[in-house]
Amino acid sequence: MANAALDAARRSAADMNHWLREDAWRIWLDHGIDWCRGGFHEHLSSSNMTCDATFRRLRVSARQIYVFSQAMQMGTPGAEDAVELGLRTIRAHFAMPGGGYAARCDLRGRIIDGWIDLYDQAFVLLALAAAFAARPSARLRTEALALLDFLETSLRHPSGVGFQEGLPAHPPRRQNPHMHWLEALLAAAESFREVIFLERAAELVDLFLGALFQLSEGALPETFDDAWRPLRDNGRFLVEPGHHAEWIWLLGRFETLAHDRLDLHAGCRAAAAVFRQFNETCGRASESQMIVDAVWSDGSEAAGGCSLWPQAEVLKAEACRPDSQADRVIRAYENLSRFFLPEPSGLWRERLNPGSQDDPGITKASSLYHLTSAILCAGRSLGHAAEPAAE
Repeated sequence: MANAALDAARRSAADMNHWLREDAWRIWLDHGIDWCRGGFHEHLSSSNMTCDATFRRLRVSARQIYVFSQAMQMGTPGAEDAVELGLRTIRAHFAMPGGGYAARCDLRGRIIDGWIDLYDQAFVLLALAAAFAARPSARLRTEALALLDFLETSLRHPSGVGFQEGLPAHPPRRQNPHMHWLEALLAAAESFREVIFLERAAELVDLFLGALFQLSEGALPETFDDAWRPLRDNGRFLVEPGHHAEWIWLLGRFETLAHDRLDLHAGCRAAAAVFRQFNETCGRASESQMIVDAVWSDGSEAAGGCSLWPQAEVLKAEACRPDSQADRVIRAYENLSRFFLPEPSGLWRERLNPGSQDDPGITKASSLYHLTSAILCAGRSLGHAAEPAAE
């Protein structure tokens, strides 16, 4: 990047890091936690900072542990207490006797959905790795290794290739839970320094390159049959460009951590380049240039409107690429900031499109994970070191 352009990108990074630390984290620490019953609220209303959900999801609990672990490392007041509450909640309210973690509980901590979802288990491992990075403990390491063992013994697909969607099995097979399991494995490898996590991550990258990624069509299907054949509609399959962006970042991170797996590196780079091309050609709204929610593999429109989370993932993918370009990074920051509410600062709209079914006054807790990961990763890649919060 040229110096002036890089300076502009860094200013964008500094502004967004400040918003994350001083506004978003502060609001969710002050209003997004049920300290009395233990747990995290599913959402917040922008009008009165309340939540009317009658349940709690495992994935929200795990994602909030991840978020506040990042805040804890930066000295944010109250973040450590939030992490500890989250860990207690997962252990007390979601842990299943035979291993794994249930999908939902009620507000009193009683399980109301005992399905053990692969997607959810991935976020538990990510939470354990993030909490360990913030404050190492033998218990967190033990829990992470036990979860890995549970998935290997109980959720492995009978074919041995990839995992079942959950217990009980629930077709179709999807790339998304496998993608997040890879994310969690890479985080665990970095935090716990256990070789087994990186070995399992390499197996998933091999699965991605050999079965999930459709090179001839230049895109990634969302759903598959039992033999990893894409599920099609009139010969085409559904594509979510936001997931392309997540894979771009993950494949690059795998290359960095698994520097000895040169046999996979070329495939990772080739897939990332194809995904970038698809997103630029087919994945952007014509007027706003924001990443759209879904398209068909032939490039035709599948779902109107743009959600917040794909914009966050594009920011991460653009800022972290080796040949990062300032104008593209700045565009990604600008697209993401369009979702932020002016009041109260620290909340956001989930989608931007006419006729959206989402309530514009409701901000989902689960999106804070996307924002935290993207803003911090992008800032680090641009050389903006986020300063600890003042005590």
